[in-house]
Amino acid sequence: MALNGTAGHTCPSPMKATSNGVFQGDNPLDFALPLAILQICLVVVVTRGLAFLLRPLRQPRVIAEIIGGILLGPSALGRNKSYLAAIFPPKSITVLDTLANIGLMFFLFLAGLELDTKSLSRTGKKALSIAIAGISLPFTLGIGSSFILRATIAKGVNATSFLVFMGVALSITAFPVLARILAELKLLTTDVGRMAMSAAAVNDVAAWILLALAIALSGNNLSPVVPLWVFLSGSGFVICAYLIITKIFNWMGWRCHEGEPVDEMYICLALASVLAAGFVTDTIGIHALFGAFVVGILFPKEGPYAGAIVEKVEDFVSGLFLPLYFVSSGLKTNVATIQGIQSWGLLALVIFTVCFGKIVGTVVVSLICKIPISEALALGFLMNSKGLVKLIVLNIGKDRKVLNDQTFAIMVLMAFFTTSITTPVVMGVYKPAKRVNKKNYKHRTIERKSLNTQLRILVCFHSSRNIPSIINLMESSRGTEKHGGLFVYAMHLMELSERSSAILMVHKARKNGLPF
Repeated sequence: MALNGTAGHTCPSPMKATSNGVFQGDNPLDFALPLAILQICLVVVVTRGLAFLLRPLRQPRVIAEIIGGILLGPSALGRNKSYLAAIFPPKSITVLDTLANIGLMFFLFLAGLELDTKSLSRTGKKALSIAIAGISLPFTLGIGSSFILRATIAKGVNATSFLVFMGVALSITAFPVLARILAELKLLTTDVGRMAMSAAAVNDVAAWILLALAIALSGNNLSPVVPLWVFLSGSGFVICAYLIITKIFNWMGWRCHEGEPVDEMYICLALASVLAAGFVTDTIGIHALFGAFVVGILFPKEGPYAGAIVEKVEDFVSGLFLPLYFVSSGLKTNVATIQGIQSWGLLALVIFTVCFGKIVGTVVVSLICKIPISEALALGFLMNSKGLVKLIVLNIGKDRKVLNDQTFAIMVLMAFFTTSITTPVVMGVYKPAKRVNKKNYKHRTIERKSLNTQLRILVCFHSSRNIPSIINLMESSRGTEKHGGLFVYAMHLMELSERSSAILMVHKARKNGLPF
C-alpha cells in the first residue's frame, strides 16, 4: 500500500502487468495479466459447463451466462470474502470491465450485421403493428411502475433519467437472443419466426434510439443544454457515418468476390472502424457500444465481405470475451439486497408489468391482425425475451448512478425469468402445423411411374467428405435402362446454430428475396 500524501488515507498500488514467477516470491494473482487469464478461464469453464447442463432444456446460452455471472459474483461464491479478494479484487475490475466492453463492442457490431435495414422498409403491417404495440405498452406501464420503485427503493435519483431508463429496460426485445431461440426451436423460417424477427428488428432499432436519449438525459451536468448537445451530436454521428462509412464499406465489399479470400486489409479496416466509432460516441457522451452497433448496421450485408468478418471474429468474441460481460454484471448483482416482503413484491410487480405489457400487447394486436391464437401466444412470449441488450441498459444505468444496487438486482432477475420461460412456453403453446397432405403422396412410388419418367433425387450433403459416398449412391440408383434418366438436386446443409453466419444465411434465403 502506498500513502497518497494525506495522513490516515491509503490507496492500493497499481497492478503491474506480469510477474517474475512464484520461484522469485511473486504471487501471480497480484499481477494484471496472470489474474486476467485466470478470470477468463474460470468464466469460460463455468459458463460453458452451465450451458452444457441446460442444453437438454433447450435454453439459450445467455441463460447459462447470466447464471454464471451471478454465481461468480457476491450473490453466491462472492459471499466468501477470501475468494472475492483473491480472484476478483477491486483493483482488477477495471481491467475486467475494459476487456468485457471491448468484446461487447465487437459482439454488437456482429448484432448490427444481423439486422438488415432494407428489411425495415419492407416490414409488413402486421409485424410493424406488433412491434409498435410491443414497445409502447410496456414502455408506458414501465414508467408507471417506475414511480412506485422511485418512491420506495430508488429515492433521490433523477426522475426523468430513471423513468426513461426503466421504460427502455422493460420495453426492449433482445434481437440476438430471439434469433438464437428461434434457431434452436427450428422456427426461424416459419411464419411465426419471420414475424417475430421482423418485429424484433424494429423493436431493436427503436430501443437503441431510446437508449441514446436515456443516456443523454442521465449526465451529471444539471444544464438542460448538455443533453441536447449530446443527442444532436449523436444524431450527427449517425448521419456522417451513413454518408461516409457506408460508401467506404460498399466500395470494399464491391472489391470482394465470391470464391476468393477477402483481403486482410479490409478485415483490419472494418475492425478498426468499430473501435474508432466507439471512441467517437464515447467522446460524445453516449456510449462506445452505440458506435459499434451503428457500424454493424451500416455494413454491407451482401457478398462475401460480411461473411468473412463473421467467420474471423464471432467465435473469438462470443466464446471468450462476451461471457466476461455477464460476469462483470454478476459482480454488480447482489441478490442479498432483495430482502423483505417489499423488495420481493417489487420484483413480482416488475415481472408482471413487463410480461403483461409485452405478451398482452402483442397477443391483442396479433388477434386483431387475424393471427391464430397459438401463433399469437408464441409471438407474445418470443417478444418478451430479454438478454444481453437488457443487461447493457442496466449496466449503463448503474454506471451512471441511475439504478442502485437493489433496483439493479431486481431488473437482472426479471431479465433472467422472462428469458428462461420463453423456450418451454413457446414449445408448449405452438406446434407448427403439418401442412403436408398424406393423400397427395399415396401413389407417389417408383413402381407406379412410367418408364420414361425421370427419377429425381434430392442429394443433401453437409461437407465435402460426404460427396464421394453420395456419388456412389447415385450411381447405384441410376439403374441399367436408358429410359427416363436421373435428375439430381444438390442441397448443402448448414446447421442453424448460434452463429451469426447461420442467421445471415437464413436472411438471404427468404422467399422472394425478402429478409422478413
